Amino acid sequence: MTLLRLEDLSVTYRTADGPVPAVRGVSLEVEAGSIVGVAGESGSGKSTLAATVLRLTPATARVQGRVLLDDEDVLAMSFGRLRAVRWAQAAIVFQGALHSLNPLRRVGQQIAEPIQLHERTATRRVADRRVSELLDQVGLTERLAASYPHQLSGGQRQRVMIAMALACKPRLLIADEPTTALDVMVQAQVLDLLTGLVRELGLGLVVISHDLSVLGQTCDRLAVMYAGRVVEHGPSADVLARARHPYTRALSAAFPTIGDAAARFAPRGLPGDPPWPGDLPGGCPFHPRCPDAVDVCRSEDVRLRGCGPQHSAACVLVPVGAERVTT
Repeated sequence: MTLLRLEDLSVTYRTADGPVPAVRGVSLEVEAGSIVGVAGESGSGKSTLAATVLRLTPATARVQGRVLLDDEDVLAMSFGRLRAVRWAQAAIVFQGALHSLNPLRRVGQQIAEPIQLHERTATRRVADRRVSELLDQVGLTERLAASYPHQLSGGQRQRVMIAMALACKPRLLIADEPTTALDVMVQAQVLDLLTGLVRELGLGLVVISHDLSVLGQTCDRLAVMYAGRVVEHGPSADVLARARHPYTRALSAAFPTIGDAAARFAPRGLPGDPPWPGDLPGGCPFHPRCPDAVDVCRSEDVRLRGCGPQHSAACVLVPVGAERVTT
């Protein structure tokens, strides 16, 4: 069952210097019980994409396309309907738990708040019991409900954010950089927790990260974004093993593979910086940094082309019509 479907989604910010396109024509689907990863460097549009799903973009954003949550267009919802959908049908684990949690309130109160807002019949005792259950579900003890965010470790705060997101039993969970600034062991624990919740609860999960090595271990499908557009999409194992877009290959090369004989060599960095979204180069936006660029890349910005079963890439080096494109 398809929980989330993005159809030709575009987001442009109005600024004093003119329009800045952050997301450009993205189409994506998330099924119940599946994990979809969205990868890319900072500025590629990942977080804007996540915020748009529940209309959390600022007033300066102009959104086009459709965001279908259980076949209902989020962009066409009244504000009252949108409030009912947030947390109850879909929830977000925001980037940076320390900045997302209220420093003046105990974490138990913050987890209980969406329960009391969405379930008006829930008494304080019922909400407190649910908070204890949620903390246990994410591997924390009940006594931490009385703590303030600054009293918790980074991993504990991230687990509190996940507990908050699960408070109203949503069917779709979006995790924006859930392992940023965490050490390797805590990263693994948080990812194991998220994947376990998908198996246990049948959630649809979107994981956003710049780290392909994290997504490759976690996700069923992977979408790689560059300059606001998906440039490669397909089953994670296929995308990582047989990447067809030079940007995906460059991201993969930036991380060593543990146990691989080649890992003794330093990871290869990607020269240059992502383009400013308000001043994209002509043709393929990646061509100034691309080692495989040819003349046509400077004038033609191609769309996704099929390059395998359910695998597509936006590159002129992929033959047209090789396979049917499925997203």
